[in-house]
Amino acid sequence: MPSTPRPLRKLGFLTIGLFDEADPRRGHESTLEIIELGERLGFDSAWLRHRHLQYGISSPVAVMAAASQRTSRIELGTAVIPLGWENPLRLAEDLATVDLLSGGRVNPGVSVGPPMHYDQVKDALYPDTADVEDFSYERVRRLLDLVRGKPATDFSGVEGFEVFSDRVQPHSPGLGRRLWYGGGSLGSARWAGEHGMNFLTSSVVKAEAAQGPYDFAEIQLSHIRAFRAAHPDGEDARVSQGLVVIPTDSASPAQRAKYEEYAAKRTPRTTSPQGPARLMFAPDIVGTSQEIAERLHAHAAFREIDEVAFALPFTFGHEDYVQILTDTATKLGPALGWRPAA
Repeated sequence: MPSTPRPLRKLGFLTIGLFDEADPRRGHESTLEIIELGERLGFDSAWLRHRHLQYGISSPVAVMAAASQRTSRIELGTAVIPLGWENPLRLAEDLATVDLLSGGRVNPGVSVGPPMHYDQVKDALYPDTADVEDFSYERVRRLLDLVRGKPATDFSGVEGFEVFSDRVQPHSPGLGRRLWYGGGSLGSARWAGEHGMNFLTSSVVKAEAAQGPYDFAEIQLSHIRAFRAAHPDGEDARVSQGLVVIPTDSASPAQRAKYEEYAAKRTPRTTSPQGPARLMFAPDIVGTSQEIAERLHAHAAFREIDEVAFALPFTFGHEDYVQILTDTATKLGPALGWRPAA
């Protein structure tokens, strides 16, 4: 463990973009306003969760396209796009298009595995191929190859009045190095490193050891080290941490009470591995910026990263997010060694 934690170099935030079914535009507009606020506060990045058949953002690439035209500097990411719902070639086209429109600010985060509730959605999603779809790392590899410019077909040239390319168009040259894998296991960490991706960690990891005691921070640290050991860039390979962090410096008494109740309800799941997948959840961190900084500086995994995308809680209101982001940028970030972007 380093004697001192790395100064925080990049500060980001993650939002799910909830909306009311009766007025979905308002929820999406709120998300865009929060991203605009993030840029004004100096945040380096804003990340969008991805939700299908729920009341959260189902098309983060479209939302990033809108955000790219209302901002000029902040990076825009997804955490994460579940590739089980996507055709890698079509996704590669959309990502490259938005990356070019944004001026090279897109950071796509992806993951693999079958879609949630697959038995219930497979007939709508893959009516003819549901039983043969490949939801393994191969789906990520296909996306990587297509984004990085490898041929998608053996045909190119002129046919009549039309010109055809053998690779995805448009091609955005820098996008291939800004692809992230969102993983919570040693296998995912190693695979991402071996394939030259960046690595998104979150507030969930797998407790893969047969016996405890289980410590979230130590498990996450092992993933970070395994990723960097496998990555061509070694210790310089990019890792971002995504804990739920809620500073209360300027919060009202009612907000503080709501935040503490939210965290308390989620605390029981953090004490032991949960479910067949043996998932470990990190405790939400609520308190003043100074209190949060002290806890993060003692966090084994945080000490070895210099990028974060702190997750905004799912169920809070717009005014709560404004307060949390403002305190994060003006108080917590500086306490962690971060300086806002110009």
